[in-house]
Amino acid sequence: MYAIVFKADGLPICRQVPGVSPDPVVTWNSADAATAFIRSKGGEADFEPVQLTDEAMDKLALSLGYPVESMTFDPYPA
Repeated sequence: MYAIVFKADGLPICRQVPGVSPDPVVTWNSADAATAFIRSKGGEADFEPVQLTDEAMDKLALSLGYPVESMTFDPYPA
């Protein structure tokens, strides 16, 4: 599974869901799908897909300021 993150600060693109905290990170099932979405929006200079490994999850949680156990994920398109 891959998430798309903003290159400058490492923060993922998130989707707000009422009553859910923290916001789930939008994910794709392949790097190609995530990259295609980035290209379709003209965001190659600023965004990149990141594989969701244990290490990447820890870094995402740290950048969001939440414990990793509280993060939820939602595949795109849902």
